[in-house]
Amino acid sequence: MTSKERFIKALRRERLDGQHVPHFELVFFLTMEAFGKIHPNHRSYSQWGQMEQRERTLHIRDMARLYVDTAKKYRHDAILVHPNPGDLESVVWLLNEIRDISGDEYYLTMHGDPTFFIPDGNNMMEFSIRLYEDQAGLKQEAQRSLDWHINQAEALKRAGSLIDGFTLCSDYALNANPFFTPEIFGDLIAPYLEKAITAYREMGFYSVKHTDGNINPILDQMVQCKPDAIHSVDPQGGMSLSDCMAKYGDRMTFIGNVNCGLLQTGTEEQAAEDVRRALREGMESGKGYIFGTSNCIYTGLPLSRYEMMLQIWEREGIYPF
Repeated sequence: MTSKERFIKALRRERLDGQHVPHFELVFFLTMEAFGKIHPNHRSYSQWGQMEQRERTLHIRDMARLYVDTAKKYRHDAILVHPNPGDLESVVWLLNEIRDISGDEYYLTMHGDPTFFIPDGNNMMEFSIRLYEDQAGLKQEAQRSLDWHINQAEALKRAGSLIDGFTLCSDYALNANPFFTPEIFGDLIAPYLEKAITAYREMGFYSVKHTDGNINPILDQMVQCKPDAIHSVDPQGGMSLSDCMAKYGDRMTFIGNVNCGLLQTGTEEQAAEDVRRALREGMESGKGYIFGTSNCIYTGLPLSRYEMMLQIWEREGIYPF
């Protein structure tokens, strides 16, 4: 079974008897420490238009190789590609390079979320006022974003079987609560999220919905939008993997849940126990779980802790026959 086949079986909530629980990280930013290379998302290509074709080729091939080397070394079943630069021609080029190197071994995915997310500090006040005073304008923006994302997906579809799905990465929640009330979420976000997921599915793409934080007040609405999986089931936001699996496991795959905070700042014993807890809760039903952290392998998280996490998964993350 290829990594891609294992990942898709998990998305379909099919049993993987005798197989490792699939493993996926949203991003692996520690590429400098692991490979001596800057992560593609951290590279600046402001002079891309001035480069000779040979130099562009070297950059694209280096990024493609780094994605594949990361997946191979850390046994990721899926690769979230961050196109850089982001024009369609370069995106298709990068995806083709990854496929040329790895064949059809890995599930490839890209960002594809048209919905509103928590604003940064520069425009939080303005956006918050608009949530109550300019819903008509926000709905127009939401529709434009939806149309653009669907057009991009259609263009990628026409370019060939380069990706398998989209990862929808708009964050909706803080640790305490969602930024959006359930009423606002139901009016300004859920309809466009559902339309995007439906359009992607009709094109043959899977959808994984990511958001950190406490999404319990809006989780019912997210599930009703019918993504194939929800990432990251954030324990720092009070999310319980066992509760999610019990309530929605017949309809939804869940990804992640290993506490990033404990991996970074907890004792080794605390971190190891949390890894085992996530595996135990995720594997209990025998299907519908993909192993990973509650966010990503971010800058500042010790690589040694992530490698410890993987050693536990190697030994204990195998479904029984």
